[in-house]
Amino acid sequence: MATGKVVVEKIRGRSTATSCFSKYPLKFILPTKVAPVGTDVVWIYSITYGGGIVSGDSISCEFTIGDGCTAVLTTQSSTKVYKAIGSKCSEQTLEARIGSESLLVVIPDPVTCFSTARYYQKQNFRLVSDSNLVLVDWITSGRHANGEKWDFEFYKSINNVYLEDDKPLFLDTVLLEKRNIQSIAERMQDYHAIAMVILFGPKLRELQKQVQENVKNMMAEQLQISYGSRRHNPDSRARNGFMKPEFIASCSTFGPEGKGVVIRIASDSTEPVYNFLRQQLGGLEPLLGQSPYA
Repeated sequence: MATGKVVVEKIRGRSTATSCFSKYPLKFILPTKVAPVGTDVVWIYSITYGGGIVSGDSISCEFTIGDGCTAVLTTQSSTKVYKAIGSKCSEQTLEARIGSESLLVVIPDPVTCFSTARYYQKQNFRLVSDSNLVLVDWITSGRHANGEKWDFEFYKSINNVYLEDDKPLFLDTVLLEKRNIQSIAERMQDYHAIAMVILFGPKLRELQKQVQENVKNMMAEQLQISYGSRRHNPDSRARNGFMKPEFIASCSTFGPEGKGVVIRIASDSTEPVYNFLRQQLGGLEPLLGQSPYA
């Protein structure tokens, strides 16, 4: 049985949560005053008791977004994954069905794994041809105040998007696992946050174009600054006269006729990622009643 389940349907012309269920260690909160009056959207806050996921916890969520509805799934703080007990792995799965002309926006705070933590996450999104999806999935290197940087044992995040008849549209897996030869920290070098953003659907076409252009201009400027900094301030960390950027973002398209856009991000700290998300997803405000991560 699912740990949490939400159904959003059109009732008298408005997006309405007609069913909402959650049980320990998960809790859903559906505030009524997040969006301005007249905005057709349901906001869903996902909270774990104790502020994090305990070793061995298994959380399973199901969301059904009916035709023509808009829903936002978010959190109130980063999802903390506590230290593992033995080989126990904390798990979280999400199954979402998004109807015709509907929009689901998944904008959580990042996952933060404690030292020795083990975490597995799988999210499946099932769409029809005119569904719309915004998905943010990201992780930080850990608790810097405790001297923990990529010090967890295992992290695996799977995000799959399907069209009708379970036709694969986008399949993605991120795996970070401790190895004897090279640690996660060594592989991640000086980056402390990695993120992925998916934009898909006809309602998001203008936003897709704007984000692609913004990322292109941003990285052209960033790479120029990094190269110029190396020329004036030689540093042993640089290679071939190039200083590694503090923030990296890239865009690519996917799906039929390139209808989907995926943005990948690496940053030396969390705040630049928050700033990027606020700026680039700000165009969603008319649909959601407020800007994501405001």
